[in-house]
Amino acid sequence: MAEATQEPQVEQIPVGPSPAGTEAQTGAPALAGEVERALADVVGGASLAGKRALVTGGASGLGAACARALAAQGAYVIVADRDGAGAAAVAADVGGEAWEVDLLDTSALESLKLQVDILINNAGIQTISSIVDFEPAAFRRIITLMLEAPFLLIRAALPHMYEQNYGRIINMSSVHGLRASSFKSAYVAAKHGLEGLSKVTAREGGAHGVTSNCVNPGYVRTPLVEGQIADQARIHGIPAEEVLTEVMLAKNAIKRLVEPEEIANLVAWLASDQAAMVTGSSYGMDGGWSA
Repeated sequence: MAEATQEPQVEQIPVGPSPAGTEAQTGAPALAGEVERALADVVGGASLAGKRALVTGGASGLGAACARALAAQGAYVIVADRDGAGAAAVAADVGGEAWEVDLLDTSALESLKLQVDILINNAGIQTISSIVDFEPAAFRRIITLMLEAPFLLIRAALPHMYEQNYGRIINMSSVHGLRASSFKSAYVAAKHGLEGLSKVTAREGGAHGVTSNCVNPGYVRTPLVEGQIADQARIHGIPAEEVLTEVMLAKNAIKRLVEPEEIANLVAWLASDQAAMVTGSSYGMDGGWSA
């Protein structure tokens, strides 16, 4: 019987006006030209000043790292998560706000309007099971949280982005959006679907200044991954202490987990003006797994 390894996280979001932007302070001599000024903003940590960012699943792990990386670049971050207390703690840490939300309640998202400049679809769960033993309800739960909810959030965010001719949508996919592994039918299906959704968003949004990209990590050092170890050991019939080397890192050229901050730095770059021509792409950070 399939066992969920982690509860889903995220849900509804405040939609007020964007805060006033703050100017980057670099301490460097004045530089001429748009390229130099953009570089100065990045160095000064204010390349996203005046932008509102929404991060789902932001209470812990990769989502929390993304929230901190975006805030470090000057963005005002809304931390969305089913774990309200966890979201509030991260929001307080980054000077943003929390949005306690259950993204599985998709009916509440259908009429949602978001006034955000940056949307990070990160929330996720995992269930390890063979197809024949996979509970249909568990399969639907993953597809709802990791594909339908991102669609509804993108749908809610695009009108504001189109109106201002600017937007950044970053979908946290996975190496499993590009490759498959046994015992993860729902997760692999959801991530492959997210890849397609991201590309269609890029096609439709390009004329309106909106980019859409996927980030494709391998196994990241997060609670979601750590929670899989017992299930992976059970399904593969190996001791738990062998799961990291024999399952999670077996296909990697670099034999370690990805750190959340490494992914978050890539997300912050994709959200910046320096990535304005990057859209419809999928960025792997999997230690060579997909090579």
